[in-house]
Amino acid sequence: MAKVKDVLAALDDLTGGRCLKGPGDWAGGKNPWVVTKSSDIPGKAVVEMPGLVWGDPEMEVRKIAVCMTMTESVIELAAATGVNAIVAHHPIADAANSGGVLIKYYLGIYGLACFELHEAFHGTHPGIPWLHGHRPCFASVCYDGIPGNIVYVGDVIPEIQTVGDMIRRLDTLMNTQMDEEMLRLERRTRGCEAIEETSVAARARILVGEPENPMKKVIHMFPHCGFTPAHLEQLVREYPDADTLLATISRVYPGHPLVAKAEELGLNFVCGNSHALEIFENGVPMARALKNHLPDCEIVIFRERQTSVPLDCFGSPEIQSYGKNIAAEHLHSK
Repeated sequence: MAKVKDVLAALDDLTGGRCLKGPGDWAGGKNPWVVTKSSDIPGKAVVEMPGLVWGDPEMEVRKIAVCMTMTESVIELAAATGVNAIVAHHPIADAANSGGVLIKYYLGIYGLACFELHEAFHGTHPGIPWLHGHRPCFASVCYDGIPGNIVYVGDVIPEIQTVGDMIRRLDTLMNTQMDEEMLRLERRTRGCEAIEETSVAARARILVGEPENPMKKVIHMFPHCGFTPAHLEQLVREYPDADTLLATISRVYPGHPLVAKAEELGLNFVCGNSHALEIFENGVPMARALKNHLPDCEIVIFRERQTSVPLDCFGSPEIQSYGKNIAAEHLHSK
């Protein structure tokens, strides 16, 4: 049976040697994939440390779950379904990713190990550009010197001739129709038509341009990673034949400066897959690679499904009454 140290070795191999090998590897700039993320909010910085975050390297691994973000729900699902190793894409911070309590206590009671990769996994494969219908001729994971500011410039594949072709490709690959059907079923079952779900609400859409507009070269960026209108201007100078700006993982909405800049530069602007679908883009390749390295390990994928429910529709009548009573009797100053 594989051990935690074997999972670490597999992750290190599939990232090209980017994982931390031991407790001292994170210090002194030895590993360039150890990155501190800070918005200068006191006490809220996070250090990304690709590799084993918590767990005994000699522990045997029964079942591995691959997820995007470790949360208390992920921990509970793991424990309830026999998973004892969690591989999270996003960085793990003590308490923040474990229900507000220490990781050593929460994972300790269930005998769980956890790993993170994030920036160490970015740039290891061309899957996200391929899903969006282009092949990169330029790629950077720290454009303009900003760690995590991922940018691709790519030529569209033969199947993509228009902006609408890209939207239809994404709807097919992501099986958007199934998510729409699940949402319809939930609305009908719960008797509330106002329920929303991320993968449907934030599906691919066109911000600037028309479905029939031609596409040949794409500037592909991630708005939440520090990309600015000035970056777009610079890339258009470097790639004057670019005709489309593509935003993925996060997106912008009408009125954002990037929309105005795309219009000014005469570009189409498409929002592709949102963060809710990154489990397909990065999670599935990661899980498949782990299976290739550890063929005897059972591997599952944990997918988040975030819904929005109006307050007056949420919960049973008894829970509605409970919430009202607790709020009225205990949550108002005297």
